[in-house]
Amino acid sequence: MNAGILEAIKKSAAVPSMPQVVTRFLEVIRDPHFEYDDIVKILSTDAGMVSEVLRLANSALFGVSRKITNLKQAVTLLGPKRTRSMVLGRYLVGSLGEKIGGGIDTNYFWRRSLASAVLGARIADSVLPKQRDEVFISALLADVGVTILAQAIPERYESISTCYAPYGRFFTDDEEREAVDVTHAEVSAMVLAYWGLPELICKAVNLHHCAGIGTEDDATRIARILNGADHIAKLLCEIPDMGDAGKICSDAADFIGVDLAVISRLLSEIENDVEELAAILHIDVIPSTVYDMIAKSVQERLTVSSAD
Repeated sequence: MNAGILEAIKKSAAVPSMPQVVTRFLEVIRDPHFEYDDIVKILSTDAGMVSEVLRLANSALFGVSRKITNLKQAVTLLGPKRTRSMVLGRYLVGSLGEKIGGGIDTNYFWRRSLASAVLGARIADSVLPKQRDEVFISALLADVGVTILAQAIPERYESISTCYAPYGRFFTDDEEREAVDVTHAEVSAMVLAYWGLPELICKAVNLHHCAGIGTEDDATRIARILNGADHIAKLLCEIPDMGDAGKICSDAADFIGVDLAVISRLLSEIENDVEELAAILHIDVIPSTVYDMIAKSVQERLTVSSAD
């Protein structure tokens, strides 16, 4: 890791500063003895945020069973982690979206990040339920380093950033280091730490593209989910070769350590979650048949495996 490059990027205009409402919110929830009234007071200064937290609290994605009508009720039932995901997502989609350069398609970037976050959170329900919310925010922000490097070092990073597109290929850590001396995962982790996110999230993001993730702990388990969910999310943002889709999903499931049948089921269930959260976060998504097509391809692979 090139510490000098990371420090220069952190100080550059490519890294958006947090609005005061977000900074204050993050400070409050880091205190283990925080009061929900303090969170309500801070978030109430932004009317748009109030309405979006209420909408999130009533969404199917987070499974709250009764209608929520006021902000204190919403943040109490969602809890600090889920509220944090909403607050960060809401501001960062807007601020980073305005800055993305280097040939990166802003809508594609957020569609893929959001699909990865929703899928990752639902996978975590099966394999790492206590860290579901950490998986969600980690997956949503894991690739912000791509956008920041494309903005901070556009000429040197162009050969990498142009790969981050529909039908683009996955690039390696070695390719990134050769181009700019750091990886986007290292930059993402550094920026998330700078914004005050927990060490667990930063460590998982830093590891999420490592081929050999290493000793198993919560951070490495989250990193495995991020990696696998991103490979599948990329398929969901394209019209992939269905002959490849089943294998890609199978490889991702193996890497995560989850049964492929779980992936098949989730692919049939999550599109509405993605669309609902996209509306809350102001991300453009286009309804498509890709989710069902990939689910069918995965199911066919499962059928063949069972026959063998």
